[in-house]
Amino acid sequence: MADSRARPRPVRILLADDQPLLRTGFRMVLGAEADLDIVAEAGDGVEAVELARRLTPDVVLMDIRMPRMDGVSATRAIVDARLPVRVLILTTFDLDEYVVGALRAGASGFLAKDVPAEDLVTAIHTVAAGDAVVAPRILRRLLDRFADALPDPAAVPPKALSALTEREREVLVQVARGLSNAEIARALSVSETTIKTHVGHVLTKLGLRDRVQAVVLAYESGLVRPGA
Repeated sequence: MADSRARPRPVRILLADDQPLLRTGFRMVLGAEADLDIVAEAGDGVEAVELARRLTPDVVLMDIRMPRMDGVSATRAIVDARLPVRVLILTTFDLDEYVVGALRAGASGFLAKDVPAEDLVTAIHTVAAGDAVVAPRILRRLLDRFADALPDPAAVPPKALSALTEREREVLVQVARGLSNAEIARALSVSETTIKTHVGHVLTKLGLRDRVQAVVLAYESGLVRPGA
């Protein structure tokens, strides 16, 4: 008798890269996964935005450097359109000067193009589930290295931060410093479940989608200073 239970819907993916050979490689790797579905390919940023609007894939694998519109601008256009689409940036270099801009634009993380296949698959599922794939410590290194890409270091924290409780602000600072939930829990002598709850409240109150955006906001607002 056939199993009547519905199987989870495959994660729908849009590949955006101006190099056909690379798109072919990604298609071969991801096409072998039963729970991933490549719905379209784009050769430039403009096409990526148009396809994202028309097909609303779950995840866009977005190259940084593309003709007509680069990956940062394409990411910003997708996010600004409030599409239910998440963007995972692909870059040739681990510390690409465009990565900070992409994260600020609303990308859910980034990976090097030579990432192992299993890590790419895991990252896609992570992003599709609503989480970020950039480890906090990696993001902190990026922000510290490219501090000149951030707004005026004398920027005043946005009013939205006033909605946070003292403990929530403290947790946000620790997140921005690269600590995991478990590490924050030990530092504050509370349970990890409590920290998860605080992080959830911070994201909700500040209208953020994930920890990546929370870290970026903490740096942009001056709540945490690069190199501090």
